[in-house]
Amino acid sequence: MFFFNSKDRLAYEASQKQIADSIALIKKAEEKKQAALKKDTIVAVQDTAQTRGFIVKPLRPELVSMENEKLRITFSSLGGKVKSVELKGYKRFDGTPVMMNQAEGNQLSYRINTGTNQAEEIRNINFSPLPIEKNADGSQSLVMEANDSMGRIVRHHYRLLPNAYQLDMQLEFNDAVQLFSNNEIALNWQLEADAIEKDAKYELTQTHIGYSDKDGFDFEYAGQGDQLNKESVQWLSMKQQFFLTALIPGSNFKSSQISWQVPAEGDSSAKYLARMQSNVFVGFAAGSKALNIPMQWYFGPSDYNQLKQLNIGLEQIVPYGNGIFAFVKYINRYFLLPVFDFIQQHVANMGLVILLITLLIRLITSPILYKSYLSGAKMKVLKPEVDALREKFKDDQQAFGMEQMKLWKSAGVNPLGGCLPALLQIPIFMSLYYFFQANVDLRGKGFWWAADLAQYDSIYAIPFSIPFYGDHVSLFTITAVITSLLISLYSMSNMQDNSNPMMKYMPYIFPVLLLGVFNNLPAALTWYYTVSNTITLLLQFVIQRFIIDHDKIIVEIAENRKKPVKKSKMQERIEAMQESQRKLQDMKNKRS
Repeated sequence: MFFFNSKDRLAYEASQKQIADSIALIKKAEEKKQAALKKDTIVAVQDTAQTRGFIVKPLRPELVSMENEKLRITFSSLGGKVKSVELKGYKRFDGTPVMMNQAEGNQLSYRINTGTNQAEEIRNINFSPLPIEKNADGSQSLVMEANDSMGRIVRHHYRLLPNAYQLDMQLEFNDAVQLFSNNEIALNWQLEADAIEKDAKYELTQTHIGYSDKDGFDFEYAGQGDQLNKESVQWLSMKQQFFLTALIPGSNFKSSQISWQVPAEGDSSAKYLARMQSNVFVGFAAGSKALNIPMQWYFGPSDYNQLKQLNIGLEQIVPYGNGIFAFVKYINRYFLLPVFDFIQQHVANMGLVILLITLLIRLITSPILYKSYLSGAKMKVLKPEVDALREKFKDDQQAFGMEQMKLWKSAGVNPLGGCLPALLQIPIFMSLYYFFQANVDLRGKGFWWAADLAQYDSIYAIPFSIPFYGDHVSLFTITAVITSLLISLYSMSNMQDNSNPMMKYMPYIFPVLLLGVFNNLPAALTWYYTVSNTITLLLQFVIQRFIIDHDKIIVEIAENRKKPVKKSKMQERIEAMQESQRKLQDMKNKRS
């Protein structure tokens, strides 16, 4: 009996101990859970600490999106800001969507007073997004709102227009006097631009910091990094090769401090092409309570026609001509661009569009080209007489020059006639040089082996970089150089004077220079130059062989020699000066 009772008691005690252990484990787990919850609560309270009621740094910002036919914009409740912008109609060189304003540091922020001697950046304030509203005009509206226990309200009101690259933004405050000091709001705009094109180095050379102030439009190249101060600013922008981000106030910013920088050479850790920071200042009337500050964003292509519709001069940021060639922007804006737009509406292939533009330009300049070749043919007829004068005055170059001028004048030949096509070609070439680098319509359009006419065409990647040339082989560059060389050789064979030993090397120097200069330029430009050279070569051959009548030229020169030679005032002065120099030289020779 004792044995069996003892066995039952031990079993009972074992079961009680098991129950007690289970209860202890459960209690311990519960205490651990409660401790963890308490810790999370403390962290959450610290992370959503209230400064006079404005919630700072939420754990998880809420993201809201709006989109139209051209843009998809994502907003963040943290700072009530634009977080990223996707351009629907464009792709990066690698096929991914073109994203703008997506870097973590990109923001428009300002400081508000949150208490006595306390202030906070708006980028750290949590906003509550209200439901998106669709308006009668087809636009969409989004309101981000932040408030505190004192009844102060900050609203960021966004309106996305239909089928547009503009985003309206309005900053609204119900108690501006308490929120800001000195009747002024200091806006801080930070923007990091990501590389979008295949050649980031070349894209950087086309990246500009643009602005319009009381003195009008101006821009700075972003490639070096710098800073400047401006007053009464109408708009600010950063333009990459083909895309643009701009901040446009409803009324001019009172002043602006702008700085920008680029990554150090060889810094592979930098994830941006260029970085800009602007401090702009907006003033308001003393004692103002309710305050609304309208602004507008532009996220989109640097398209001249698109920007011109904004009617604020933003289209001037499209670099159709700068520096000493600033005048060619008028050729591009009022001639080349309308012609280009008209042709591309009727011709789908962009390579053919460029070919037709080249034919049109050559047609317009053909009369001057004909006169140039005619002048060259006349000088070739006179070559034997020029050679005779050279032999006669071989020791007196001044006398030779005077007699040569008399010969040309008597024959009715203009020695500068052959220079006109070269002089005319400079503004035409420079206008196309700027046009093909800046026209976004060329971007992504292929032709033959060139996948993108807005970038260089590479048929072979060199495993190393050659100084002055690059790390790839552009075939359109090679065709442009070869046709340029053929023109030089053909022109040299028709020169009236090729006795100068240096002239033997001249046909090779310019094409070699083109090889290095053109290799990194857009394929549209090198394709144009190839076509233009080919047409020039054909015209040169046809005009000189089949159109110019050499027998008629000889007769015309003979008739001109019978006419009395009338000297211009300029020619009389030149001859008088040459005669004085000759007499002075004769006197020196006699003394010696």
